Amino acid sequence: MIRHLRSRVLSLLRFPSRLPAAHLAPLHSLLSTTASVPPKSFSVKDFLVTDCGLTREQAIKTSKRLSYLTSLSRPAAALAFLSARGVPRSAIAAAVAADPRILSASVGRVLAPRFTELTEIGLSPSQIVDILSIRRTGSLRGNLLFWIQTLGTYDKLLPLAKSNCDLLRTSLEKVIKPNLNTLRECGVSASDIAGGSMYSSRLFTVKHQVLMGAIARVEELGVERGSGMFPRALAALSFLSKDILDGKVQLLRKLGFSQDELVMILKKAPQVLALSEKKIQRAVEFLMRDVSLQAPYIARRPALIMYSLEKRLMPRHSLLEVLRHKGLFGVERDYYTIAVMTEKKFVHKFVDPYKSSFPGLADDYASACLGKA
Repeated sequence: MIRHLRSRVLSLLRFPSRLPAAHLAPLHSLLSTTASVPPKSFSVKDFLVTDCGLTREQAIKTSKRLSYLTSLSRPAAALAFLSARGVPRSAIAAAVAADPRILSASVGRVLAPRFTELTEIGLSPSQIVDILSIRRTGSLRGNLLFWIQTLGTYDKLLPLAKSNCDLLRTSLEKVIKPNLNTLRECGVSASDIAGGSMYSSRLFTVKHQVLMGAIARVEELGVERGSGMFPRALAALSFLSKDILDGKVQLLRKLGFSQDELVMILKKAPQVLALSEKKIQRAVEFLMRDVSLQAPYIARRPALIMYSLEKRLMPRHSLLEVLRHKGLFGVERDYYTIAVMTEKKFVHKFVDPYKSSFPGLADDYASACLGKA
């Protein structure tokens, strides 16, 4: 019976005119449905590892940002283009890990025009793919040339652009150049900001009135334009509101610092005000209560407030107290000198000589530095 039915269907397909028209549509619909083949499944993770060179851990994280893909045709085309242009596998892997959407970029509309544009200004294939992992749309030539010339090298620009992609798209004439001129009037060069925190590069791209407000707040704190501390103060405090800064100044007053001592702190280390109020209070209370330091001493050495309490100040103080209790640390030393020592030097002077006499001392100190004590 089944053989007869199969022969009958084949006969109807060969001679459809024998079947009434009313039955043709349902039959063709059924045949098209049963004959359709689901698209071949694909693994984005495997593609990222095998073809792009990512580690398995990177691929797991990166694949989440490519969940919209319905096939690997465009990523494969983008990868083939980058490889053909001489981009090393390691550079491709780094770019994809930074922004996997580069694999979704159209070769014809995005990648090829950008490569042509950036090759003309002297960037290598690896440098171009770095830039394209940051920004792919719009003209890049003008901003790139400006920043490379201003900062001196492409290598100085890249980390700034990674932290602030607005450097590559903000108007040079309306924003960036006016901001740079204002900064120069304050004795701050582009290199001063570039050498600071990555966050501070926003000073180049914020609205001009925002920059002027930040400069005014730093000057109100007593840090003078042209001083060596001014760039660091501006970078650290520029995006904190006046209310927040005032609150931290009031906290320092409550902790026992006089007006003159406050001015000293702000001139020597204005970055203290970038710390949270909790961090400031805990550090100062520890230094005064546990280490028995006075406000004038701390004010002359405000870097003490910025060191990690859990991973540096407390473990070192506790170890020295143990040695003092054992009679092995009788000579008083300047606390600041001990606090600013490199970890290697501190261990060499105060841990290694006593390891044999006090088993477990080194391990206890190491655990304390890791916050496990």
